[in-house]
Amino acid sequence: MTEEFLYYIWNFRLFNNCYTSNGEPVNIINVGEKNINSGPDFFNAKIKIGKTVWAGNVEIHINASDWYKHRHHKDKAYNNIILHVVYNNDKIIKRYNNEIIPVLELKGKFDDKLYFNYEQFMNSKLWIPCQNQIKEVETLIVKDWLENLLIERLEKKVKVIEYTLDLCNNSWEQTFYQHLACNFGFKVNAMAFELLAKSLPLIYLAKHKNNLLQIEAMLFGQAGLLNKKFKDEYPKKLQYEYHFLKQKFSLTPVNTKLWKFLRLRPSNFPLIRISQFANLIYKSTHLFSKILECKKVTEISDMFNLSCSEYWDTHYLFDKLSVKRKKHTGKNAINTIIINTIVPFLFLYGIKKDDKIYKERALQFLEQLPKENNGIIKKWDSTGIKSYSAADTQALLELKNNYCDLKKCLNCRIGNYILRQ
Repeated sequence: MTEEFLYYIWNFRLFNNCYTSNGEPVNIINVGEKNINSGPDFFNAKIKIGKTVWAGNVEIHINASDWYKHRHHKDKAYNNIILHVVYNNDKIIKRYNNEIIPVLELKGKFDDKLYFNYEQFMNSKLWIPCQNQIKEVETLIVKDWLENLLIERLEKKVKVIEYTLDLCNNSWEQTFYQHLACNFGFKVNAMAFELLAKSLPLIYLAKHKNNLLQIEAMLFGQAGLLNKKFKDEYPKKLQYEYHFLKQKFSLTPVNTKLWKFLRLRPSNFPLIRISQFANLIYKSTHLFSKILECKKVTEISDMFNLSCSEYWDTHYLFDKLSVKRKKHTGKNAINTIIINTIVPFLFLYGIKKDDKIYKERALQFLEQLPKENNGIIKKWDSTGIKSYSAADTQALLELKNNYCDLKKCLNCRIGNYILRQ
């Protein structure tokens, strides 16, 4: 038996014979709200015990004696417990004033099949615990749950942005610049790009917005990638410009060793991404304001269809010649930036400005983007759960990573449905 399962039984009232250990009838008017922090397990419950209606908190344990093991008798936060719900009532529990706390014992009061199904899920070695049953779940249940998970995923991303927004004194442009830089590095160089953006405030780049070479010089220089002797004229020019700008703004570059090249396609090398990022800054002043004006996802895609400076047509690294090839941001890269940066920012902006237009637009952008193509989504396809847009795939990623992998089946609508069959 686990407390998590008892929370589930209590929350959905999946038990019968509601009487306290003293034989008083228990009428649950409201089970309360699940507490995810420290303190009692359920807040603000409303319960009629005998002839008296009580309002307060509920604590749940496997054994009643766990009350003392967890030292609740020493904690004032547990003074207003109105009902102690346990699986096994092995000890009389008293309040700090020596008053006995009413106990509801759940042993033998719920369907054993429910716990058997739960154990099957917890012990499952399959890719997802319900892999063999998920096809039986009604389409409407899956659809509604995925819609909720999409919002849940966005709200998590929004919290990270909110934290940065606070550090940036509520400057949307600076905050957007930092998060956009982070996403330009994708997973491999995300941290390096983030540190680069933090070391080089947007306001410094804005002062040289009409000079692409100087913007590139600051970005490459701050990335620590101009610290050697070069043969080619282009990196020499960057070096010369950076030397001046470094003194002007008292800049300190990030550690060169942060950048990773191993196992990357040459088109994803940091030097190429930095050049594309420089071109975006050069051609788009007040970038976040322009994003807010876009009403179609294609407008965003066009804005992020970036190329590099001419030098990079024949290079992937400084001083190393390669076959001539234009380096544009690919469709997948643009879609990833829209999903991970543009959409969460629009969603947060809608929340902060209390304007549902931006929140709805963020969701519409996800629905307009094609489904993501990765191992997790391919596996979902094989289970029979198909996706058709980025909105679907984002929800499925949330489901897999934060429910299935953690075996939070009791908190999942799909798991709930299967458990009760």
